[in-house]
Amino acid sequence: MTWLSSLKTQRTLNGPRLAMTLHKVPAAVLYQMEQELDKDEKDTMAFLCQDLVPDLPAPDVRTLLVALDERELLTSSTLAELLYRMKRFDLLKRILGTSRAAVETSLARNPHLLTPYRVLMTEIKENLDKEDLESFIFLLLDNSGTSYMKKAKEKSFLGIINDLEKLDLVSPHQLDFLENCLVNIHRKDLVKKIQKYRLEAPVHTIGSVPVYINALQASLPKLSLADPPRFVNKGRLLNGSGAIQKEQVPVSIPESGTAMSQVPDHYRMQSQPLGICLIIDCIGNDTGVLAEAFTILSFEVHSYPFLDVKSLPHKLCEVARMKQHKDYDCFVCVVVSRGSREDIFCTDRHLPGYPLEKVKRFFTGDKCTALLGKPKLFFVQSYVEPGHRQEPRSFVEADGDLVNAIPQVADILWSQSMVDASALERSSNSTSYYLSTLAELLVETRKRKLSLIDILLELNNRVYERNTHHPTEQYSLLLKHTLRKKLYLSRS
Repeated sequence: MTWLSSLKTQRTLNGPRLAMTLHKVPAAVLYQMEQELDKDEKDTMAFLCQDLVPDLPAPDVRTLLVALDERELLTSSTLAELLYRMKRFDLLKRILGTSRAAVETSLARNPHLLTPYRVLMTEIKENLDKEDLESFIFLLLDNSGTSYMKKAKEKSFLGIINDLEKLDLVSPHQLDFLENCLVNIHRKDLVKKIQKYRLEAPVHTIGSVPVYINALQASLPKLSLADPPRFVNKGRLLNGSGAIQKEQVPVSIPESGTAMSQVPDHYRMQSQPLGICLIIDCIGNDTGVLAEAFTILSFEVHSYPFLDVKSLPHKLCEVARMKQHKDYDCFVCVVVSRGSREDIFCTDRHLPGYPLEKVKRFFTGDKCTALLGKPKLFFVQSYVEPGHRQEPRSFVEADGDLVNAIPQVADILWSQSMVDASALERSSNSTSYYLSTLAELLVETRKRKLSLIDILLELNNRVYERNTHHPTEQYSLLLKHTLRKKLYLSRS
């Protein structure tokens, strides 16, 4: 007997019988998933499902899954929704055989298992770093006292939210306290998430079914919601299109399906400035045109010419720690240097160089948490020294399944040009055709309406066209990315 059926037998109220459900998820699948989750992820799953199984005090994942199964809420579709909200996209593919895009399409077309309020709380939790959480706990002093603060230091953000719910300081329709705390710790980006939730999310439920109100009603705080609004057909909500479906909703929807407006298909680009643009030009010919282009695009430009290999990591660390990243929506890094495909020599002409992989690592979400979930763009011009030449190549990877590639983590775009270093010997003040064309395309009025990927494809075309007329100076291009949405380098 599997652990699932065993636990279900123990929890059956009418004797030791095994409850029968339609479209049951195999116990082996659930067990495999449970083994893959760490403690923090299990706590997140319990928090997400709290409204669905409120009678289970601090359930473990196995008990939680059994309870969902007994309520006929556990299907492949709802399991995929849980993994999606926990950002375990690897398990979606490996265990359920589906993809993130397919789940997003399904969520846009079908009722959700999880309430928007609990999803909002988990999104806020994912975007808070350790310093933010400590500041948030300190702000609880006036409402909870010093004794609770000592306990809170041992708790996660979601655990603290559970405590604040018990104090009636936080609830699906009471978020002023949380919003004020986020304002005080300067997380305006998360405040905007709450404001968006207020306009779109339900503020009342009938049983476990949410009743949605429109933005006008949301702006009326005195509106009584003790009972369903008069225009709501309760029977339809419980039995019709508003009810949580018991039938299994297929998650293997073609990835080309178009998601509706609930799932944004592009990165947020609204901050002012849009982000920091770091320019490291160890040749000295391209900083001017690049700085001008990214300034026009509303980036805060920081340029550092002629760094040596020893000083490079210190400067990268300094920029990665800039507090402005929290309030900005994007990050750009441009590197111009002699070297090879994998390394840059900076102003040094001897080996070893500095690995480009390490340049990227300073700004990934795990190292620079303020950039978590935000697009990080790298444009590299490598002047390849003798002994490090490679055959010209160019390809685009758009599905994120990259092998031996720089990106490796989410929200990275890597565009790299390689040309023989002899180009610098022929003309010491010549600019990179790749970079000058990139700058031109980025600021061209008509091109700014295109996504960045489309602009880079146009850049590829222009570079190839130039190669046909300059056989002695061939640029080879590498374009790889793990972007999850469309990206437009203009405020939207």
